[in-house]
Amino acid sequence: MDWRNIIAKNIALMLKDGDFVNLGVGVPMLVGNYIPDDITVILEGENGSAGLGRQLAFEGIYDDAETFERWENEHRGNQGNYRTGHKDMANAGSNVSTLIEGACTFDVPTSFGILRGGHLDMTVLGALQVDEYANLANWVIPGKRVNGMGGSMDILAGTKNVTIAMQHEAKDGSAKILKECTLPLTAVHCVTRVVTEKCIMEFVEGGEDAARDRNGTRRGHYRVTAMYPGVTKDEIQSACEAELEFISAAEMKAMAE
Repeated sequence: MDWRNIIAKNIALMLKDGDFVNLGVGVPMLVGNYIPDDITVILEGENGSAGLGRQLAFEGIYDDAETFERWENEHRGNQGNYRTGHKDMANAGSNVSTLIEGACTFDVPTSFGILRGGHLDMTVLGALQVDEYANLANWVIPGKRVNGMGGSMDILAGTKNVTIAMQHEAKDGSAKILKECTLPLTAVHCVTRVVTEKCIMEFVEGGEDAARDRNGTRRGHYRVTAMYPGVTKDEIQSACEAELEFISAAEMKAMAE
C-alpha cells in the first residue's frame, strides 16, 4: 500500500457512526474508500452534497480524453444514477463520485452555510506545512501558479476538529512539521491532529506562559500516539523541525497497514 492509502485508511478508522465529515482535495478524498462497512459516515461535498459515497473506482476512466468522453456519454441524463455514477456528480476534486442511500444535493451557498456554521464533526485536509502553533499552510507556494485558495479558509473557520493528511516530509526531503510555518497561512491555530505515513500525532495546547507567535497564538507541541510498523522514533523526529513528544511504548498504538 502506498503512502497516500496508508494515511487515508488510518483516518477512516478514526471516524464514528453518524459523523458528518468534509474531505478536502487530494489524499483526503481517498478516506471514503476505507470507511468501515458497519458504520455510516455522511461525507459533505463543498460543491453541494451530503452523503458522498466512495470515489468511483472505474479503471482507466481518466486515461485519455476519448475514454472519459465515452464514459460521460454512457452516464448522462437517465443513463447514470447515484450508485453507479453520473457525469454531473463529482466530489470537490472534480472526480466522479457516487452517493449513499439517503444522500441529498443542494446549491453551493447552502453548502458553505453548513461549512461555516460549525455543523461538521471533522474536516480532513492536505497541507504543505503545519507548525507548533497549530497553524496551517496549504494553499500556495509563492512564485508558483495556483488556481485559487479553494474553500479551505471557510471550512477551517467553522470546524473545530481538523485532521491533516500529508506526507511526513516534502519531496525534496525538507521538513513540513515546523516550529513556525514559512509559507502563507490558510488558517491560524486550527490543527487538531496530523496523520502521515509514519505516525499519528495530536496537537497539545501550550500553557498560559507559553511563547506566542505574531498572531498572539500560544505555542504548543505535537504528541505522537501511533506509529507505522517498522518506523522508529528517530525516523519520525529527524524529518521534523518541531520537537515531538512520544507517549510511552506501552501506550503507543500501531497504525493500520
